[in-house]
Amino acid sequence: MARTTHRIAVIGGDGIGPEVTAEALKVVRAAGVAIETTDFDLGGARYLRDGEILSDETLEQLRAFDAILLGAVGIPQVAPGVIERGLLLKLRFALDLYINQRPFIGTAPGGATPHDFVVIRENTEGPYVGEGGVLRKGTPHEVATQGSVNTRMGTERACRYAFELAMTRGKHVTLVHKTNVLTFAGDLWQRAFDAVAAEYPTVATAYNHVDAACIYFVQDPHRYDVIVTDNLFGDILTDLGGAVSGGIGIASSANLNPARTGPSMFEPVHGSAPDIVGTATANPTAAILSAALMLDFLGEGAAADRIREACAQPVTGSTSEIGSQIASRVAG
Repeated sequence: MARTTHRIAVIGGDGIGPEVTAEALKVVRAAGVAIETTDFDLGGARYLRDGEILSDETLEQLRAFDAILLGAVGIPQVAPGVIERGLLLKLRFALDLYINQRPFIGTAPGGATPHDFVVIRENTEGPYVGEGGVLRKGTPHEVATQGSVNTRMGTERACRYAFELAMTRGKHVTLVHKTNVLTFAGDLWQRAFDAVAAEYPTVATAYNHVDAACIYFVQDPHRYDVIVTDNLFGDILTDLGGAVSGGIGIASSANLNPARTGPSMFEPVHGSAPDIVGTATANPTAAILSAALMLDFLGEGAAADRIREACAQPVTGSTSEIGSQIASRVAG
């Protein structure tokens, strides 16, 4: 039977992004997965050069791929938020990447046994849609508002994805929100969660306020299997999840379009780290694990599992040496 060749759009981006992405692709090929890659020059450096962040023409080109592998974007010369909104958020909204999935396997500081849980973050709603505005800016009476937009469709499909995932794991889903204070958005989330839960009678459920969840992430992460939450809380919790699971530098993520109406995007959650560019000290493990999530979504689960097993073993060396060691383990 002929192997499927997956078409991958590669956005190396800025800083260490191209370095770690190159190692991720090395490992994917060593795993025996057939891929055809096309590089896209996007990020802060490109923006400074000619003003391009993500044109509609480039966006249409990206739609034709099976997946997008992203390194990292952002440089000090570009104001924070410009590339994030113009590239990352535009891709999430335009490609309907409504699920952000981040797995966390590790041992919390001071912990004795490793934990294994997944955060499902709704990825296209909440405060990130840009609702709000400013009145009397720059005056002593300035007023700024930033609304959180939550729809029944958006909350329900995120919850359903979390329950489907839990059916393949420990059959437990925790909703994290702040229903006691955010009475409108929180109520919508709770009702959507409860309605979906009724469709999965074998899955146990729980609810945590987000501040309590932050405590449990540090003190008792073993209580979690699958967590589902909104865009803002998910953004914060997943960084904390990385911190209690070996560090944000090895955390992976998937921005998914489960309906597969366009490509999904996979990226490490560390930054572009411009201070270590070219020093060969960047750890490519997060990018490699993100590529494993990409392979899961592309139906290459066996290869993805081999990559995760290889990454779980200790590894040291330069960026390329780490990539080569993991690739060697995967190739067997």
